[in-house]
Amino acid sequence: MIGAAFVSLDGVMQAPGGPDEDRSGSFDLGGWLFPYFDEAGGRRIDALFSAPFDLLLGRRTYDIFAAYWPFVEGEDAGLGARFDRAAKYVVTRGAQPLAWENSHRLTSLDALAEVKRGEGPDLIIQGSSTLYPQLLTAGLIDRLILMTFPVVLGAGKRLFGDGTPPRSMRMVEHEVTPRGVVVATYEPDGAVEPGDFGAGLAPSPAELERRARIAAGTW
Repeated sequence: MIGAAFVSLDGVMQAPGGPDEDRSGSFDLGGWLFPYFDEAGGRRIDALFSAPFDLLLGRRTYDIFAAYWPFVEGEDAGLGARFDRAAKYVVTRGAQPLAWENSHRLTSLDALAEVKRGEGPDLIIQGSSTLYPQLLTAGLIDRLILMTFPVVLGAGKRLFGDGTPPRSMRMVEHEVTPRGVVVATYEPDGAVEPGDFGAGLAPSPAELERRARIAAGTW
């Protein structure tokens, strides 16, 4: 399972493609990706979707995709056709219709894990910020491809929101595009292993006083 996401420097992934993509939470900076997108970024996306794939989507991302990709024309029509052919697995407990062809409802992570154990192509996650904490907790993400854009948004849905578990990641590939987009690929690398640069050194009197204030709740 591959998570592929567009994110800002402060981790926001909401509505990268256009102003009306997702205005929930009064988010008014939709389309923030556009000024930084270049040919190098386009090649990375083409490479991601060049091999057979299925899609994993949260319900809201599914609604966004289903209202756009089946109807897209021009230079993106080819990708739209690939999305049409791919199986779309939608994680939702709702009963709303999933009218886009080849769409499948998943009501639990156990059902998703069963799909992942099958013999189909890679599952690629698009959008769907609410899924990442759950998928990391369940150990279902095998690879994470982040395209980090040089912009700070200050608010919006974040890739690693509430409930994200601590995890170490290992970078296996990276590239910086001409417009400053950092494309980095990560794989899970176990638990977080904290260290201490001051290990073996006796704390100073000032440090002991600081710790006392922390304990007293006055720091």
